[in-house]
Amino acid sequence: MNSEQDIELVVLVDDDNNVIGTANKREVHHSQTPLHRGFSVFIFDHNGRMLLQQRAFSKQTWPGVWSNSCCGHPAPGESVEAAAARRLEFELGLSGIGLTCVLPDFRYRAEKDGVVENEICPVLIGFTDREANPNPAEVATVRWTDWSELVESLTGSGLSPWAIGEIRELLKSDVFAREFADRVRRHN
Repeated sequence: MNSEQDIELVVLVDDDNNVIGTANKREVHHSQTPLHRGFSVFIFDHNGRMLLQQRAFSKQTWPGVWSNSCCGHPAPGESVEAAAARRLEFELGLSGIGLTCVLPDFRYRAEKDGVVENEICPVLIGFTDREANPNPAEVATVRWTDWSELVESLTGSGLSPWAIGEIRELLKSDVFAREFADRVRRHN
């Protein structure tokens, strides 16, 4: 059993991202999921490839669906950056990656099989050339994919709805464009 998930609390918020309470993660995702804090991480290598993960088939939300590198929820009082680093290590065995928050206000709502995701979900990016060591309780498999090819095939990609929305917003972000171009160019 995944002990981290068993005790994980999510932070419930109002439309202005003010804390209104907490709830057990295992009990909060259902057909009436309240708005809560989350985060998404996109990991790139220095060749411009993005690390995709296929969510474990045992996941409560979007089992078996391909998505961005890592997602999760900050614990009460935990920064988004600390939570993202914690989950990167827990899900993918990756640590020591500098993360930059490029979409601090991303928000989405999505539904699949009667389960709703409803999050204020900052998006962070990081760069590494190390290989992931996926936790099978969280991740079925991973693969590196060329960012340009992913963007071109986005509509029919089969990615999670939040990953699609986040990619579309990343493409509009000057901060992302600078970070991505600078990191990839510096290593080629």
